[in-house]
Order: sequence, then C-alpha cells, then structure tokens
Amino acid sequence: MEKLTLENFEQASELVKKVTLPTELVYSEYLSRQTGGRIYLKPENMQFTGAYKLRGAYYKISTLSEEERGKGLITASAGNHAQGVAYAAKAFGAKAVIVMPTTTPLIKVERTKSYGAEVVLYGNVYDEACEYAYKLAEEHGYTFIHPFDDPAVATGQGTIAMEIIKELPLVDYILVPIGGGGLATGVSTLVKLLNPNIKVIGVEPAGANCMQVSLKEGEVVTLDGVNTIADGTAVKRPGDHIFPYIQKNVDEIITVEDSELIVAFLDMVENHKMIVENSGLLTVAALKHLKFTGKKVVSILSGGNMDVITMASVVQLGLIARDRIFTVSVLLPDKPGELVRVATVIAQQQGNVVKLDHNQFISANRSAAVELKITIEAFGTDHKNQIIKALEDEGYRPKQITANL
Repeated sequence: MEKLTLENFEQASELVKKVTLPTELVYSEYLSRQTGGRIYLKPENMQFTGAYKLRGAYYKISTLSEEERGKGLITASAGNHAQGVAYAAKAFGAKAVIVMPTTTPLIKVERTKSYGAEVVLYGNVYDEACEYAYKLAEEHGYTFIHPFDDPAVATGQGTIAMEIIKELPLVDYILVPIGGGGLATGVSTLVKLLNPNIKVIGVEPAGANCMQVSLKEGEVVTLDGVNTIADGTAVKRPGDHIFPYIQKNVDEIITVEDSELIVAFLDMVENHKMIVENSGLLTVAALKHLKFTGKKVVSILSGGNMDVITMASVVQLGLIARDRIFTVSVLLPDKPGELVRVATVIAQQQGNVVKLDHNQFISANRSAAVELKITIEAFGTDHKNQIIKALEDEGYRPKQITANL
C-alpha cells in the first residue's frame, strides 16, 4: 500500500487542482475577538461537491490502473466521500456505486445521484454501510475506494495542508475534524514533513470519539455505538492503515458536544454568512476549548452539505440555546384585559411575542387562575432576564419552561 511521502503530496496537490476550487483562507474577526488569537477558516464547504472529500477520491482514482477503473468503483460513505467519488469517477469515465447509511441527509443522497452514481441505502451508520459495500465489491468485482483508511486517499486530503502553509507560512495551529481519520492523517503528516513546529489538533464529536479512545488504548478500538448530529464523523472504528500516522503526527485530540455545534452553526451563519455542516463545525466549536492568545490558527471547515430540514432544526435549537427564543408560563385571573396587560409589559421591554398558549383548565377555579404560556423573541440572555424581571415587577410569577415553538 502506498506510503505518505512529500513527493506524493506534491503530485497530488497539482492533480487535484483539475477538480477543486481555490478555497482561500478567510480571516474571522468575530472568532479572533472571542479567542484572543488570529483565527482563519479554510472553507472546504465551498468546493464543487460541498466538501474536501473530492481531493482524496480524485487522487486515489488517478493512481488506479485502467483495468481497476474499468471494473467499476464502489465505496461507502455518509455523504461527502460519496459525492467526491461520484464526481471523480465521472471525470475518469468510470462507473460508481455508492453505499450510504439510511440516515444520510437527503441532500447528500440526491447530490450523489446527480453526479451519475448508483446509490444503495443500507445500515444505520457508516460501518454497516461499509461492510455491505465490501460484500457488493466481492460479488461484482468492483474496485473499492475506502473513504479514509487508505494512504492514497489521505494523501489527496492532505493537499489542504499544502494550501494552508503556502498561504499562511507562520501558522501555529491547524484544527482538523476527525471521523475515520483520513483528513487528519493527510493534514498532520504533511504538516510535520514541512514544519514539525506547527501543532495539529484533531476534533471529534463527544458521541463518536473512536480516534480519541483508540489513541488512549494504543490500538484501533471499535466503539459500541455512536450518537451525534455530526453525521459525517459518526464513525465507530478509525482506519487501521492510517492509525500509525495519527499516533505519530496529531498533537492532541479533543471532543465537543452536539450542543456546541448548534451554537457554532449560528456563529457561522450570522458572522460569516456560511452554511457549514455539523462535522465541519467541530473545529469552530473547539476554539473555545483551547488557549490561542496571540496565535495564528486555522480551522478546517470540512463541508457544507446540510439538508434544509436539519438546518431549520439547528437554527431553532441554536436560538433557544442563546436565549434568543424562550418560553415562560404565567398564571393570571381569567378576566378581560389581563392578556393585554401581560403583552404590554413585554412590549415595553422590546420583547417580541411569537406564540401564545392560553389554558383555561389548569384550575377548577378559572377566575382564580388560568395559564398563559408565552414564547418570546429576545436579543439574548440579558434581554431575556430583563423581560422576566419586568413581569415579576408587575406582580406576575413567570416560570421559564422548555421553549415551545
């Protein structure tokens, strides 16, 4: 199996230019203020296929013989590698079969089909889809293109690091998302070949930290299960072939919670006007976990393929997490004018009522109390507390409850 060498990285960097868009670093004033460092974003979410995966797929396929390509190509993927292989296979005029978990977002399934690939939905997570893809490869003689456990694929992914260092030679830290480890392998290996002083930090979802556990155990470990909204990095077992490169070249691995990804999504939309999928947000959420004062940091945004329904859900949850939307329950007498009185108090504090739920049957004595659940839009935590205090000052006893949208 091919090794990761500087010569191969250089060759791959030239080859992938045929199918990739230039994704120049974006300086983030907002994240720099938040962290005290100089934070740059590598926006691979802006690639043709919406993710970096095209790099590894194209380079890997370029290393195959005509005979291997002629047999047809097959892979398993949660979506981004699928699109990368489909697009690259089309460029080489090869047939592509993609096995995707049944939980894959619809946008990734449809985009993969749009590049001419045959899509087979199987299993709940990547690992189950991969097992089935190997079975189909054996039955039909297809050439398997592994999404991460292949040094050639990792070499293609590592071309990102070549671009980062050319553009920002004095970078101190590079943050890279980790699922199976292909991107982290390529990036960290090339970084250490070019400048061992640059730190490479891997970031995993807390609910799918297979690489972190494997490094702790000193060998590749299979998790019992995964649970994360970061579907592109929901992997139970990292790659066996690339694991030694991770052990040698990745300086540290940290994890982030799903709730942090939700807030990071809003950060990117509101401050950078970018749509970044949950796996791509790992490196943004991770910034709050580390001290980068005065350091130049690059967060790799690995992809932006998110379906609209998931996007709407994440936005809603993000607004709630930031106290931009909240719900309070108040008890008031069932008599004319009480609803107007409550609404007036909220309006005077510049709160915006988005939903009302009036329950007259909370008490047998309606004249004594009915329940009013009010969902309010606010500017943030301070404003929310201001509205609640105003209600209290008017004699109400508002109780904050789960936001009702």
